[in-house]
Amino acid sequence: MTELAIEDVQDYPRPPALEPVGVRLRVVFSGLVVAETVKGLRVLETHHAPTYYFPPEDILKTALVPAPGSSFCEWKGRARYFDVKADRMVSHKAAWSYSAPTARFAALKDYVAFYPERMEACFVGEELASEQPGTFYGGWVTSNLRGIVKGGPGTEGW
Repeated sequence: MTELAIEDVQDYPRPPALEPVGVRLRVVFSGLVVAETVKGLRVLETHHAPTYYFPPEDILKTALVPAPGSSFCEWKGRARYFDVKADRMVSHKAAWSYSAPTARFAALKDYVAFYPERMEACFVGEELASEQPGTFYGGWVTSNLRGIVKGGPGTEGW
């Protein structure tokens, strides 16, 4: 088992950085592995838990259903949303991607991120991740993270 290195979220950069992930990522929903990769990317931003992105070829083709709506990130551009479907279960707007990201984040094109609180389980290596506090951010919190993770009460305006 690979142990994750200690990282302080307060040391993450702003503007955010994009980097490859050195361990296997996995998402489980309704008992089914809907995404698994060793080619993931992650976005690191000050006071945020890392957000993990999966290449489209490593996601179960039937798991993503386009959902209405979009949002805009000042760094990455306009995000589109997906419902995640497995068996008879559906988690609404549980994943997102950027079909035309900004030049700085061009490598994220069509990669997909998942909200951990809307999935059954999300793993970084062998570690079960939990959700970033709050209702907007999609970071995955793991035990190696130190510092204050944005999203909880009183941190939204940072």
